[in-house]
Amino acid sequence: MTSSPATTGLVHLVDRDPAVSGAEMVDALVPPPQFDGATFDSYRADPAYPSQQEAKELLQAFAGGASAPVKKVGFFRRAEKTPPVKPGVYLDGGFGVGKTHLLASIYHAMPARRKYFGSFIEYTALVGILGYAKAVELFRGSDLLCIDEFELDDPGDTMVMTRLLGELVASGTKLAATSNTPPNALGEGRFAAQDFLREIQSMSDSFRTIRIDGTDFRQRAIDGEARVLSDADYRDAVDGAAAGGVASDDAFSGVIGHLARVHPSRFIRLIDGLDVIGLRDVEVLHDQSAALRLVAFVDRAYDAQIPIRATGVPLNTVFAEEMLGGGYRKKYLRAVSRLVALTHS
Repeated sequence: MTSSPATTGLVHLVDRDPAVSGAEMVDALVPPPQFDGATFDSYRADPAYPSQQEAKELLQAFAGGASAPVKKVGFFRRAEKTPPVKPGVYLDGGFGVGKTHLLASIYHAMPARRKYFGSFIEYTALVGILGYAKAVELFRGSDLLCIDEFELDDPGDTMVMTRLLGELVASGTKLAATSNTPPNALGEGRFAAQDFLREIQSMSDSFRTIRIDGTDFRQRAIDGEARVLSDADYRDAVDGAAAGGVASDDAFSGVIGHLARVHPSRFIRLIDGLDVIGLRDVEVLHDQSAALRLVAFVDRAYDAQIPIRATGVPLNTVFAEEMLGGGYRKKYLRAVSRLVALTHS
């Protein structure tokens, strides 16, 4: 493992070569800091989208182990009961509608002796380090497994995870997972859910898919354009952050190259201790692999709520147009949403 992070001053991400053990990865399977205090009460459902309040109520029942509320439909008609609570829930919807907040609320609300919360990439990395058999041994007997941003990109990873989840459900573990689909991708939310359920085949009856509609909350208070600084303002921002804390200062191209040499499971350690991330001379990416690594990096920076200060092209334009029209569009749009928020934070 590398030395402890600096307490003040400027650092360079390209100089960091973090390592993480399996035990440390297990200890880190808790909600991100920004969701430490997430509760169902603090989730603000948008009245314009009734599915948000409905999802909240269903998940409260799931976390408490009770049946979902009975819907009353009138004096002379029989009440319609919602389906019974199943061992797993799958939150299906666009980015920025609060799915991770609700997932963390489940984690905090469920009275459980052993529970875990992590992104899909964290779980797959852990299985890679420990091996499948040891991962099953580790998680068997746990009460709850929360999986944020379940992905279907890699068939091998997906099948390993679904096989693992199948064994855990059979042993009594409850599961909660989220997906990300952009609001303007008509039908894709449903298709993502179907793909997920199809992958877990024998487990499909154990999951209830809960659709959450809405608009991206991160775009409600900002103009949708990532903030770009002049060279002088960038220098002031990064040096100012380094004077009382820790700031990174790197050329964008250098960081992109470095991410190719660091496994995504270690990205969180790459930004450990930072108060500000500085990126000089941002440019549009045309390489799919580099773009996907940046998405994973942005996810970890957003989880840690580390502001980004940048020069060059606006970070909301960092992904080439041909990528935004491809199969990974939902990932890129989620990253753009988060990049805009981090440049304004």
